Amino acid sequence: MPEKQTLKRAQRDKAEGKAPSTQAGEFIREEIHHVRDGKHGARSAKQEIAIGLSKARRAGVDLPPPKRGTVPEKTRRSAKRAYDRGHGAAARRKPSPARSQAVRAALEHESHAAASHDALSRHARASARRRGSKARSEAAARAARTKGPGAPERRRQESKPNAGRAPRRLTRWK
Repeated sequence: MPEKQTLKRAQRDKAEGKAPSTQAGEFIREEIHHVRDGKHGARSAKQEIAIGLSKARRAGVDLPPPKRGTVPEKTRRSAKRAYDRGHGAAARRKPSPARSQAVRAALEHESHAAASHDALSRHARASARRRGSKARSEAAARAARTKGPGAPERRRQESKPNAGRAPRRLTRWK
């Protein structure tokens, strides 16, 4: 079950009109913190992200399952089940306490290194390499607009209709 604070953050993101992937990011962030705090471990950064995405779908984030052929069919079915569960479908059966306990115990035996800065950086770079150079370039440009000392001012300017135009000169006629 996600923490109340995480649900609140995701709902705020939705209210602000942010993408479902951004809303899901809050659940992934929570999962990374769980590993860092020692609540449980993870085999890899990819596993942390998968757990976070599943939590997000079950919490009702409008993040559809991946398309056929992009991931293993088992992963797609699991994502679809989580998505349906978050969008009103009834549970197929009561959760097994023994299974829940076994999953928790297995995760507790895993390392906490998956949540390290290096591990997350490696995962991000590997994911970026799978995308085309144009997509990477556009993502970098978007990120650059949010960085640096003038970033808040740039964002304000971009949201105004006259962005980029020179200000009108007011002259007094004599």
